[in-house]
Amino acid sequence: MALYTIGEVALLCDINPVTLRAWQRRYGLLKPQRTDGGHRLFNDADIDRIREIKSWIDNGVQVSKVKALLTEHDSGCQNEWREHQETLLRFLQAGDLQRLRTWIKEQGRDYPAQTLIAHLFIPLRRRLQSQQPTLQTLLSMLDGVLINYISVCLSSARKKSGKDALVVGWNVHDTTRLWLEAWIATQQGWRVDVLAHSLPQLRPELFEGQTLLVWCGDIPTAAQQQLLSEWREHGYPVITLGP
Repeated sequence: MALYTIGEVALLCDINPVTLRAWQRRYGLLKPQRTDGGHRLFNDADIDRIREIKSWIDNGVQVSKVKALLTEHDSGCQNEWREHQETLLRFLQAGDLQRLRTWIKEQGRDYPAQTLIAHLFIPLRRRLQSQQPTLQTLLSMLDGVLINYISVCLSSARKKSGKDALVVGWNVHDTTRLWLEAWIATQQGWRVDVLAHSLPQLRPELFEGQTLLVWCGDIPTAAQQQLLSEWREHGYPVITLGP
């Protein structure tokens, strides 16, 4: 599981570190882990929670009132998404890919891609990421169905008006996450194609006339961020995907 420093979280969530500390100390809204040296470390669930807190506050809720709303919301939502995960697991364990495809298609009509990915597919895929052969097989089955479904969504999106782009993975190993990010992009108005393999090095000059939507993982490295900034300064249409 990825862990982030308070500075990284501040960049990811566009929030001041001072505010994060206040949410933890004064209001008890956050419970980050600590390094041996006492520095805060946040995981993906913490980041989701921070974004939810921001949403409540942006909608006019006083920060002192947010904790009660989160407690009520968390218990219900977490149980619901956990039940969805168990439903998917039952289909996978039974080898019933037809019901799995149908169920995912139905959920895709009820929820936006970003919600399904954040609350269902990423958590379930983490549960299945293991050296155990059975879990590896289940993960492979799930990923195959997801990529097939997303391919249909991308094909349908290309028939609509929108902005054309190429989704590119840059030095990442999880190809399925690349497709999941491409799915989110289509719901943001992009008509995309996906480069089949992640590139160890990215050279935007090789894609003349194309907008690149680049997935570098949850957090680009400092070197990647510097290159991305330089390319944009030189006029290359390069946009990062993700949080």
